This record gives sequence, C-alpha cells and structure tokens, in this order.
Amino acid sequence: MLRIVLVDDHAIVREGFKRLIELEPDLDVVAECRNADEAVEAVTQHRPDLVAVDLSLPDGSGLPLIEHLASISPDMRIVVLSMHDGEPYVSEALRRGASGYVTKGVAPEELVEALRSVMTGQQYLSSDLRQRRSERPSIELDPVNRLTAREREVFLLLAAGRAPKQVAAELGIGQKTIYIHRAAVMNKLGAGSELDLYRMASERGLIRS
Repeated sequence: MLRIVLVDDHAIVREGFKRLIELEPDLDVVAECRNADEAVEAVTQHRPDLVAVDLSLPDGSGLPLIEHLASISPDMRIVVLSMHDGEPYVSEALRRGASGYVTKGVAPEELVEALRSVMTGQQYLSSDLRQRRSERPSIELDPVNRLTAREREVFLLLAAGRAPKQVAAELGIGQKTIYIHRAAVMNKLGAGSELDLYRMASERGLIRS
C-alpha cells in the first residue's frame, strides 16, 4: 500500500483528489494538509511514500517546501499539483526535488498516472506540459536558468536582502569572489540593482514577497 500526503489549501480540491486516489486499491491518503507547516508535520509523523503538493499555499510558495520535504525524507517522491503551467515554475519545481508536475487543467486521472510513474523512478509531466514542450522545442529558457549553481545561491541571497559581506560569510567565500558572482548575475539577468533581483525572485516564487 502506497502512503500519500495531500497538500492543498482548498478543502474541495483535496477531497476530490482523495476520492480519486482512494479508488485505487493500493493507494491510501494518510494525511491532508492546508499549508506548509501541516505538510512538514505530516511528513515527519507519517513518513509517506509520496506527497502531492500545490505550489500556491497561504504561508508561502510551495517551491521552498518541496526542498524542505525532500530533505526530511530523501526517499519520498514529490508530485506538484498546480494552476501554474509555465516556466520557471515547472523547471524550478523539478530542480528542487519534485519528480512530477501535474497542472490542474488536465483530466484528474492524470494525477493517478503521475503517482504511479514517479514511484517507479520516472519523471512525469502532465499531458499539456508535454505537448507544449514538443510544440515549442526552441523556447527561450528563463534567464534565471542560465545561472550556475553558485550564481543562483548568490542571486537568492542578494534578492533576500543580504549584503555582499553577509553573502560571503554564509557561503564561506571571499568578498571579492562575491562581487564577481554578483556582476555575472546582474549581467545574465539584465538587472541593475538588488531591487531588480528581489523583484525577479519574487515574481518567480523563489522568495516570499
């Protein structure tokens, strides 16, 4: 029996997904959560096989939650359920640890298909996302995706209001190196100030507004 936790702040949505999932004899919803705090508590308590999580939660973006849940239970699979069907949400969710992404505009049955696929180790995208990617193979990626791993760390810390000296201390690297990374980030993102970085990160749900 696969144990599943549902995270969505809309009770009607949770109930609909729960009924759909529990039509399957080997799937069981062990907890329903309205927000990130409840999700962390449920995963810690139940240690489920899989979490289905919405990205829009009342206490913040579901993107940081994905990363946090993955750190609590590394072997657990995470599937995103979201109204957001574009970039950078999809790529960022997958980068942070989600194994699947299902938009709320597709047939409900795709959720069960996604759950089964990710539990076999596959990555799953709902049919509308697969179609969009196949139709637009040359689509320009979000500039944030051009950042290296270190540049992304610098970007997020600067966007969150850290001074370069604080960023250097948190990352354990020299201040001169931070200014080099900062210049690269500004150039790649076309930003003119830390305020621009904050706006870009906030718009993408990478930090809380």
